[in-house]
Amino acid sequence: MKSAPLISVITVCYNSAKTIEETICSVISQNYASIEYIIIDGGSTDGTCDIIKKYEAHISYWHSEPDKNMYDALNKGLKKVNGDLWIALNSDD
Repeated sequence: MKSAPLISVITVCYNSAKTIEETICSVISQNYASIEYIIIDGGSTDGTCDIIKKYEAHISYWHSEPDKNMYDALNKGLKKVNGDLWIALNSDD
């Protein structure tokens, strides 16, 4: 039997302390077992990274550094994707 495809979820964020926790919880609470979660933060200074660290055990990859814009951040995330499919889920979606 063919195994379920790995789905990569990429969240890009910057100063998203108000919304990032809800986004993370939404992704990690899914019943689908084959999810890779990638978070690319643009160098937040509002506590976003502290929230991300709280869930590190559930995140496949994350980093925080300044980027040019959300598309630059998304491209950084795409370089880390191992999934058969990927989706972008913004931190306030």
